[in-house]
Amino acid sequence: MSTESIDTMPPPVRVASRRRNWLRLFRSPTAVIGLALILFWVMLAVLAPVLPLVSPTNQDVMAMADPNPSAAHLLGTDILGRDILSRLIFGARTVLVVAPLSVAVAMIVGIVIGMLAGYFGGLVDMLVSRMSDVILAFPVLILYVILIANIGPSVLNIIVATTIASAPGIGRIVRGLVLDLKEREYVAAARLRAESTLYIMIVELLPNCRGPLIVDACLRIGYTIITIGILGFLGLGLPPPNPDWGGMVRETTTVINVWPLMSIAPSIAIVSLVLGFNLLADGMREAWKP
Repeated sequence: MSTESIDTMPPPVRVASRRRNWLRLFRSPTAVIGLALILFWVMLAVLAPVLPLVSPTNQDVMAMADPNPSAAHLLGTDILGRDILSRLIFGARTVLVVAPLSVAVAMIVGIVIGMLAGYFGGLVDMLVSRMSDVILAFPVLILYVILIANIGPSVLNIIVATTIASAPGIGRIVRGLVLDLKEREYVAAARLRAESTLYIMIVELLPNCRGPLIVDACLRIGYTIITIGILGFLGLGLPPPNPDWGGMVRETTTVINVWPLMSIAPSIAIVSLVLGFNLLADGMREAWKP
């Protein structure tokens, strides 16, 4: 049973169907592995303040002469004598806040413009579609670089750039769903009851779009994590001394033979977290397909 049709069922059938969908999800090895990878980094990020870690901004001058792992620095230190493990874990806190928050804002904007375009059609649909086409014509990474380079690197600006780059694509997904759903009988029944347009959009249409949107959100969080890493590598990430996985890789490009863990550790972190979100999205798609 697809999640898109659950909200049109009687309440007892709806609850049972949702339970079956979630059971299928947690029985999916793909989804479980993805969720485990995500929870691993979430737990590290949450527990970071209470873990016996060196401050990510503290510099150990003595350790600069020997970057290899030691009892004091399990993954060694970077070129400034800062603990790599500490910066890796505290960097996860930044990524796990900025990426989901950026995607959440982009989803809200995309849902609004997609709902308007799909429900009203006509001139509204044409204007929204043309504006989306203009933005989607740019390669995503180049669009990010142009935006961040002009407005400056910060958490707020990364959220703004993500919203501008991602909202049109989300809007297209919602528009396509709404074009189909607005012709359903339960929407016609709501119109006959003289329900407001806002009620129909929020109560009748939006819940039936949530399955594809949840999957898309997981994928977009992964893409955003990659983008944050690339921006950090290009020097357009979070300003120092904030721990930044992409920035950690960039700092070691000239000394990678001496400080290999400084590049390998954040690269593995990015890959594992992105893989987790992608696997979870794939598991959702398989478990919730019609």
